[in-house]
Amino acid sequence: MAENTESKELQQVLWDGANILRGKMDANEYKNYLLGIVFYKYLSDVYLVKAYDLLEDGKPDSMDEAFQVYEEAWNSDDREDLTDELKSELHYLITPELTFTKMVRDAKENKFSRESLQTAFNNIEQADTRFANMFSDIDLYSTRLGVNDTKQAATVSDLVKAIDRADLLGHSGDVLGDAYEYMIGQFASETGKKAGEFYTPKNPGTLADRICMLGHEDIQGLSAYDPCMGSASLLLHLRKYSHHPEYIKYYGQELSQTTYNLARMNLILHGVSPDNQHLRNADTLDADWPTDEENVFDIVAMNPPYSAHYSANSGFLTDPRFSSYGVLPPKSKADYAFLLHGFYHLKQTGTMAIFLPHGVLFRGAAEGKIRQKLLEDGSIDAVIGLAPNLFYNTSIPVCIVVLKKKRNGRDVLFIDASKQYESGKNQNQLSEENVEHILELYRERKDVDKQAHLASFDEIEKNDFNLNIPRYIDTSEKEPEIDIDEVYENLQKDDEEIRKASGELNKAFTELGLSVRL
Repeated sequence: MAENTESKELQQVLWDGANILRGKMDANEYKNYLLGIVFYKYLSDVYLVKAYDLLEDGKPDSMDEAFQVYEEAWNSDDREDLTDELKSELHYLITPELTFTKMVRDAKENKFSRESLQTAFNNIEQADTRFANMFSDIDLYSTRLGVNDTKQAATVSDLVKAIDRADLLGHSGDVLGDAYEYMIGQFASETGKKAGEFYTPKNPGTLADRICMLGHEDIQGLSAYDPCMGSASLLLHLRKYSHHPEYIKYYGQELSQTTYNLARMNLILHGVSPDNQHLRNADTLDADWPTDEENVFDIVAMNPPYSAHYSANSGFLTDPRFSSYGVLPPKSKADYAFLLHGFYHLKQTGTMAIFLPHGVLFRGAAEGKIRQKLLEDGSIDAVIGLAPNLFYNTSIPVCIVVLKKKRNGRDVLFIDASKQYESGKNQNQLSEENVEHILELYRERKDVDKQAHLASFDEIEKNDFNLNIPRYIDTSEKEPEIDIDEVYENLQKDDEEIRKASGELNKAFTELGLSVRL
């Protein structure tokens, strides 16, 4: 409960910082400023606390105390030994005047310099390849921050002071990381459709991750891969269901530089060891990756862009990711290209879960041939249909396709979870209870009326390898039977009442001297 309270307090401080920029630009832009400066504060605070520990063999009571000790050491003859050790351990160096703590002091004294913050960003980016271009999306001189230099500097100064209220080191990695991810989620909610580029809503992601983790909880050194990682939320949530989270090795690829930066920051703020981070900024379908290092994984979890275009170059037919299927997914619908890429990188004992539009379940031509091959190989383990309007980038219902390479049969579990949701103001939500219910259906792997059906391969073959869920689960409600005798009796009663009422009206007309008759 205490950790949850701490997390909410931290979230509120960060959200207050967002209020400084809200109105000047949309959330898709100002998230980069807020999250980037939060990240720099984290790096600076880590640096000062580490310096204090090396010098005083303990933990400082405040960042001001840590700064004072570090500044004194910087001006001493032993500076080089200290900075060499700091750079060796942290892979970056921050001079006293470029620490976040010093910038806050300057901001409070109206002496803040954007040039100092920009220099600080540049120094971090150049210190180590793992930080390359990390702050490239933050334009400290943008006219969006204000109409002139003074107003622009004041906006950044106010943001620095607001973020300083966040005690980034007084919490566990998960509390800090979860607060950071909460902010990403809030930005996604404000951003709308653009959010699909960097964020998978928490509970749908949790469902996919928990399915993937079943049977893998005890693996020490678990490897996980997301070829369309966004801000890395799908990868990071795996930690909560592993018995050895500190040893998970994360592999991820992302096309957008901005989103790639978010993912790197997210992993660092969750306390993931640099040795366990293997992230790449590139086009997943254009060229295969990973290739040289570890390239098959215990878990593959992904939420790719739906029905995206890709090159579909004929050379892909000899690409080992696609060559076994004889055809390529259509150029205008890359859904199966992403699926086959992820499946190629799955271990024989691994589990893969991918979010896709329902069209992949029944579209024909090349997609139909790929689907048939996967089914004949026994690779498709389950198909789970979700409710509509759960995701930021689309209101249509999507499905989770679960794949495995090593199974005992070729049956497929179908789950219709289209009624498992809670209505929201702008978007439906998958509640924790919904997630638990769907997981139970997946674990049980048996028929449940109107919710689940375990289909044999013969049944699927008779359906021409069409996996459209309504073919296997009838969710229609039976119309109540009509009692004809009861209906006839009621009609007779109605007729009698009409005749009686008509007679009374005719009598009244006569008494009034009217010739009208019913």
